[in-house]
Amino acid sequence: MASNKTSVFRSLALVLALLLIVSLAESRTLSVGGAVKSLPTCDSVYGTQEGDTCFDVAKEFNLSTEFFSAINPNLNCDAIFVGQWLCVAGSA
Repeated sequence: MASNKTSVFRSLALVLALLLIVSLAESRTLSVGGAVKSLPTCDSVYGTQEGDTCFDVAKEFNLSTEFFSAINPNLNCDAIFVGQWLCVAGSA
């Protein structure tokens, strides 16, 4: 009887581990209009200084405005503030 309980416990632990792995893998993707996209990752940040604009920061780090926007998806370029961290390297 004890080995049956152990077998059930091991099976349950295996299923839970697989569910955890799948949920972690799925959390790194985003489905937009049926297409699956990876979430942006940031490898390097820049703290904004007075007078900085999104265009200036993108230009300073040789980034296209499209790529800069992709790695900073929730950024409101009309409301950046001094000391705000902007992603300047990564993948989108």
